[in-house]
Amino acid sequence: MIGYAARTGTRRNLAALRAAGWRLLVSAAGDLRPEGFRYALDNGAWSCFQQDRPFDDAAFQRAVDALGRGADWIVLPDIVAGGARSLALSLSWLPRLQPLGVRLLLAVQDGMTPLQIAPLVGPRLGLFVGGSTGWKLATACTWGEVARARRAYLHIARVNTRRRVALCAAAGANSFDGTSPSRYACTLPLLDAARRQPDLLARVPA
Repeated sequence: MIGYAARTGTRRNLAALRAAGWRLLVSAAGDLRPEGFRYALDNGAWSCFQQDRPFDDAAFQRAVDALGRGADWIVLPDIVAGGARSLALSLSWLPRLQPLGVRLLLAVQDGMTPLQIAPLVGPRLGLFVGGSTGWKLATACTWGEVARARRAYLHIARVNTRRRVALCAAAGANSFDGTSPSRYACTLPLLDAARRQPDLLARVPA
């Protein structure tokens, strides 16, 4: 699995991430600097949710204009735990982003079902497992089954413990992201070891 760390400007942590072969997840809500790393582009919806603000279309478009073409993938705009409203918002952006030729990820949120989502995804439109924490943990493996059946890329968001890395492996995720390695370099070896040993993850304690 590929590990993505939230973008940081801390040199020590950047050096540790680079040495471990991690990539950065750059958010439209933050500084648009990939620091010389390979990177993916997040839409900033989680920051909006935390600040109780509506999705920032203008900030996301600026991020796409600045970094979109060089990204590993881009998360379509979404609404955290927004169900049908989130899906409608995500799909409304497809015509604008598909011409970039970059893989896009559809964020699945509380209230969405595999029957709704499976016909939409495939090799060019993957899955980004977001939503509330409890819902994400409970449904991650289900979305893994959808991704395998549709040959779609699978990413799981907000993974900051070895147990959650184990869940990503069990779901068959291609990648995951977390803030912990960006904030605390000492946590990186634990998470990095877990992502490199998927066969052992089921026995790794939290």
